[in-house]
Amino acid sequence: MIFPLEKLVKYTENIYEITVAASRRAFQLAKISDPEIDDNDGKVVSLGARQLFDREVTYRIESN
Repeated sequence: MIFPLEKLVKYTENIYEITVAASRRAFQLAKISDPEIDDNDGKVVSLGARQLFDREVTYRIESN
């Protein structure tokens, strides 16, 4: 799977937030060795981004 650019182009919310969330999700996936990574040819960033764009995973901003 490649990075979901078509979904990124159509995204109308805060692009910085989704980028940080995708990066953090990719880190989580790599740390837990999720089996879905193998199905995605080891591409954790594109997998994390797809999960966020498809709303399989959600994120929230925590205040200090």
